[in-house]
Amino acid sequence: MATKDPRIDAYIAKSADFAQPILKHLRKVVHAGCPDVVETMKWSMPHFDYKGVMCGMAAFKEHCAFGFWKADLILERGESAEKSGMGSFGCIRSLADLPNEKTLIGYVKKAAELNQAGIKVPGRTQPKKRKPLPMPADFTAALKKNAKARKTFESFSPSHRREYIEWITEAKRDETRKERLAKSLKWLAEGKARNWKYMPAKK
Repeated sequence: MATKDPRIDAYIAKSADFAQPILKHLRKVVHAGCPDVVETMKWSMPHFDYKGVMCGMAAFKEHCAFGFWKADLILERGESAEKSGMGSFGCIRSLADLPNEKTLIGYVKKAAELNQAGIKVPGRTQPKKRKPLPMPADFTAALKKNAKARKTFESFSPSHRREYIEWITEAKRDETRKERLAKSLKWLAEGKARNWKYMPAKK
């Protein structure tokens, strides 16, 4: 028997106006494809379980995301490879950005079948620990002059630090690098991670 979680109703109600019809549609599709689905909240985002995690959705300031836990076994090869943003279908700004309802329901049915059979995603191993990147001299010098930014950066995990370092060092032009450095200091001073725009808004 399917169960509906009131926390998801509240999540949808608090989402931006553009996001509400998208989230309602995705919720309806999941229930149509898997009548025995169980709704829950994980990582502050709505998720749908059936004999294990099946899929999840989220709303951000300007887009939504929807992803299958075993997307590699559900979607056609390369179907979601070129998408940007989290999830299996990239940044969803309207219902037009999603496959049609029949196709989506088919994906949900396949996801449920995989979980029913206990099939795991092949090759999902623990990622290797990466060595910390060396700090760029200009970034180090800038942090020394900005106590708030330095405090935030030092409190971050190695992966969050890496995101800032890579973003700055990957700039091809000096002008771009200076712009990224300035933005990094501003965001760090505000206590923000590099990809703060893609993180769920705090309720």
